[in-house]
Amino acid sequence: MSAISVGQAVVLGVVEGVTEFLPVSSTGHLKITEGLMNIPVDDKSVVGFSAVIQVGAIAAVLVYFFKDIKRIVTAWGRGLANKEERYHHDYKFAWWVIYSTIPIVLVGLAAKPLIDGALGSLWVVGGSLIVGSGVMWCADQMGRHKRGEDDTSFKDAMLVGCSQILALLFPGFSRSGATMSTALILDLDRVAATRLSFFLGIPALTGAGIYELKDALGAGVGAAPLAVGTIVSFVVAYGSIAWLLKFVAKHSFNAFVIYRIVIGLAVFGLLATGTINA
Repeated sequence: MSAISVGQAVVLGVVEGVTEFLPVSSTGHLKITEGLMNIPVDDKSVVGFSAVIQVGAIAAVLVYFFKDIKRIVTAWGRGLANKEERYHHDYKFAWWVIYSTIPIVLVGLAAKPLIDGALGSLWVVGGSLIVGSGVMWCADQMGRHKRGEDDTSFKDAMLVGCSQILALLFPGFSRSGATMSTALILDLDRVAATRLSFFLGIPALTGAGIYELKDALGAGVGAAPLAVGTIVSFVVAYGSIAWLLKFVAKHSFNAFVIYRIVIGLAVFGLLATGTINA
């Protein structure tokens, strides 16, 4: 019997699609939802399922930003073949995405037992949601929002890319929240910070989904729930991306800060009353 039913996969796909790119922690929300549905959050197949359906959200990024990604990949290919093309920003940006992914891959492989074990506790999720909200608020206040996407540098990409490690080690901190906060501290404007977060997340999240696929299928989650969860995640994430880019163009991140604190406190309350298990 599958550890996750098709109906539960639909719910989890919606949660993943809505929260993957919002700075509220998709991993945290998935674990909370799984806990409320009495799905064991530390089950190896469940952890794998959560990683695999992220691929649906990443596919939404690939479709939404297809023209941008095509332009960057094309510039990268031209640069590999022609030395003169290597001064183009898109060529350099493609390499920056690759380089900035290496740290999170190395940490992810080295710390996987901790990530799947003690660090996956809902107590950690609740605390990370609250702490991460403080970081995000400070970043939004500190940042001068004066640099656009064309002003990004190798240093920006590496610092923002490395910040993904915070979300990897502390589920609830939020990959999007960590990367956007770092970009804001580096004085990127909110739209540039959001788009950079999207692009840097593509290789890391895709790789994680492919790596975890064997565990999801081999340890108790059937192909049908995986397929349904991934498709639902794709559809919902596409709408979430479009909404977020419009939102950050006109608003601060304060709404997300408040939401994260409320959810973090709610998690502590649910754990303290025994409504959900850590």
